[in-house]
Amino acid sequence: MMHKTSSLSELGFDAGDASSGFFRAVADGCPLTPTSSSAPHRRLTKVSVIGAGNVGMAIAQTILTQNLADEIAIVDALPDKLRGEALDLQHAAAFLPRVRIVSGTDASVTRNSDLVVVTAGARQIPGETRLNLLQRNVALYRKIVPPVAEHSPDALLLVVSNPVDVLTYVTWKLSGFPASRVIGSGTNLDSSRFRFLVAEHLDVSAQDVQAYMVGEHGDSSVAIWSSISVGGMPALKSLRDSHRSFDEAALEGIRRAVVGGAYEVIGLKGYTSWAIGYSVASLAASLLRDQRRVHPVSVLAAGFHGISDGHEVFLSLPARLGRAGVLGVAEMDLTEAEAAQLRRSAKTLWENCQLLGL
Repeated sequence: MMHKTSSLSELGFDAGDASSGFFRAVADGCPLTPTSSSAPHRRLTKVSVIGAGNVGMAIAQTILTQNLADEIAIVDALPDKLRGEALDLQHAAAFLPRVRIVSGTDASVTRNSDLVVVTAGARQIPGETRLNLLQRNVALYRKIVPPVAEHSPDALLLVVSNPVDVLTYVTWKLSGFPASRVIGSGTNLDSSRFRFLVAEHLDVSAQDVQAYMVGEHGDSSVAIWSSISVGGMPALKSLRDSHRSFDEAALEGIRRAVVGGAYEVIGLKGYTSWAIGYSVASLAASLLRDQRRVHPVSVLAAGFHGISDGHEVFLSLPARLGRAGVLGVAEMDLTEAEAAQLRRSAKTLWENCQLLGL
């Protein structure tokens, strides 16, 4: 009877540290050592969402319907709106998985969370400078992050508020958590938009397209054209061979369309919510269910792709996510032009972070 091989280790390959050839730990993160699958896990999973605005509630609703948590806590500064949103979800109990929904204006309701999603942020006042907005957000985060970290010292922190890269840095500094447990939603959604555009053009499922946006979540984000593949096949050369219009100007036009996707939605409906809800739910699933999936998220990027070890800057790179947070960052093979763009993006972000006095 033929023996079926179930793993490469049975063929003589040492699996002990196989992932180290693809991923590298962030500066003060956890080592890339395999975790035991026999380790005990808590049966109940708690997710807290800070901010009950359009984005926060879309995230809470998506996490709820995807059955990712046994308890969801929602925190907001407006008690009436908060109670109304919580009641609205609770009244749907007969149609949803059994989940306990709690809410409050105080961070104590987040106690013992496994994952805390921060969507709260100060809105820009007309005529306000970017630096002043950042400083107001730092003041807000000083009230939010330390109590959350105190009530859930073992939690993962996932920052969604914009400017997400700088606020992820702020959250890391204020929480005192290792960088592996502080993550920004980064360009996870940008990359989904990128994959959608390529998939629509080629008439394939977006799930069969691998394409990453990295760097800053914003106007300077970098499209990694050299990494695009469809069905495992490198795509850029094929696109250029079949479409003469795929020159540098066209590629930049596509990148700008990806970056401008959110602005288009905001211009049409006033805000974005559903896509970021699904994006964050995908991150929550990878983290809470220890799926080890790779997502382009905002992580501590010091030491990657020529970014100075002394620049404690957060920006998006493809990272392997699991129950312990960031398990490693993919060592992407970038072109020199792509790496230079990434370093420029990091320099700008680091200059902003230095102004905050943290």
